[in-house]
Amino acid sequence: MSDESKFNFSEEDQQQQIDKDKAVEEKKEAVKQDAKGLFASVKTFLTELFDFKHDTDRDATIDAIKADIPFKGATAWILICSIFVASVGLNANSTAVVIGAMLISPLMGPILGVGMSIALNDIDTLRKSLINLATMIVLSLLTAFLFFRFFPLGNQETSELLGRVAPDIRDVLIAFFGGLALIIARTKKGTIASVIFGVAIATALMPPLCTAGYGLANGNWSYFLGAMNLFTINTIFIALATFIVLKLLRFPMLKYANSSKRKRIARFAALVAVLVMIYPSITFYRVLIKSGLVTDYENFIKNEVEPNHELWLQDDIPNYEEKKITLYFNGEIADATEADLRNELKGYEKIKDFELIISGNKNRSIDKISDAYDRAIVELDKKDNVISGLQKEISDLQENISGLNQQLEAQSASTEIAFSTLAKDAKIRFNDLEYFGYAKMLESGDFIKVDTITIANVKWKSTLNDSIIGVNESNLLIWLKGELKTEKISIKRN
Repeated sequence: MSDESKFNFSEEDQQQQIDKDKAVEEKKEAVKQDAKGLFASVKTFLTELFDFKHDTDRDATIDAIKADIPFKGATAWILICSIFVASVGLNANSTAVVIGAMLISPLMGPILGVGMSIALNDIDTLRKSLINLATMIVLSLLTAFLFFRFFPLGNQETSELLGRVAPDIRDVLIAFFGGLALIIARTKKGTIASVIFGVAIATALMPPLCTAGYGLANGNWSYFLGAMNLFTINTIFIALATFIVLKLLRFPMLKYANSSKRKRIARFAALVAVLVMIYPSITFYRVLIKSGLVTDYENFIKNEVEPNHELWLQDDIPNYEEKKITLYFNGEIADATEADLRNELKGYEKIKDFELIISGNKNRSIDKISDAYDRAIVELDKKDNVISGLQKEISDLQENISGLNQQLEAQSASTEIAFSTLAKDAKIRFNDLEYFGYAKMLESGDFIKVDTITIANVKWKSTLNDSIIGVNESNLLIWLKGELKTEKISIKRN
């Protein structure tokens, strides 16, 4: 076979190769078309799932928001009652009561009005919303102040109160997404009441105002400023969410006959919107940064400090402004441990530049504490023995004194009953006696014959009347005659 015929393919083989390539291209094109169809189907599904423009009732939404803005009459009393309920709930540390107060609070109306009026360039509604919101805030603070100032148990710091003085990134997110849920529910045809109630609970506008009133009543300005900061965050982010949703839904802006006035109001509304955005943006950034610092700090304490088991005592509140972390140990800290803590701190991104201050007590190492404990036990045992010996000596002395008294009495009148026994028995029988004494006295009626008579001196309680005293003295006389075995006894009252 020649070289030419060896490498010469037949026309049939070439045609088969062409057909295969064509089939592959057709399959690739079919896959592309299927992918495009699937993508289009998913896009259509997601659009239908999340699109709520077709279900929006613009006129009803605007009317409903405007209807909730006015603050007078019943609305004012509802606000006062809700503030009192929330204050009691915070004071009693009752979450259920606080939730009930949030449900009846009318604070949400003017806040939605602020967001809507900025979105629609409605300067009159904006003015009304701001005036009513300011009035509500002042009335709420005054009511809470009066409660915590004059309620007898108003100065108790509970976890419900303390939870509203230090806002963090979670409060910002709750306010923003709660506001989104609220305005979306408001724009829907047939408002979803359960969503409105849920947002009222989640955003918690009422408790921060009550906490601020508590701060005013107790002169605690840090509590007041922290609670008002939380309320401001909730208010602005709810209004911001309202503004964004109404803009996305393309709610019609208010038209003015005077074109220059329309432009002026539009510029003013845009300026207000920008100014309103400045504070939440700064707040969000600050809270985000601080949340990162707090998270890294807590992880550092949990992972690096607490497991060391070297008499870990406590950590001071970190000074985030001065970038300092202070740790206190009730014992001596080894240099290796201290160096290890400083190295581990560098592994936490947010706090790696913080200064770590370690305060250990080198005079209180574990061995020294054990020795001091043993010495204290020995000293206590010695003191217990000394006390026991002294108590025994005191008891012996008391017995000796009692015996000596009885001997003296026996010597003075060996045939008579001891005075201590007689006085004790007299007090037992006659409880109203306050004083008792007796002695023998010589007497003579004819100045010739001398007789011996026993005189008993007594004193009764001042609350007894004369008739009862007379009966008691008669009974006492009979009893003394029997005890002393003599008829010549006379009772003299002091």
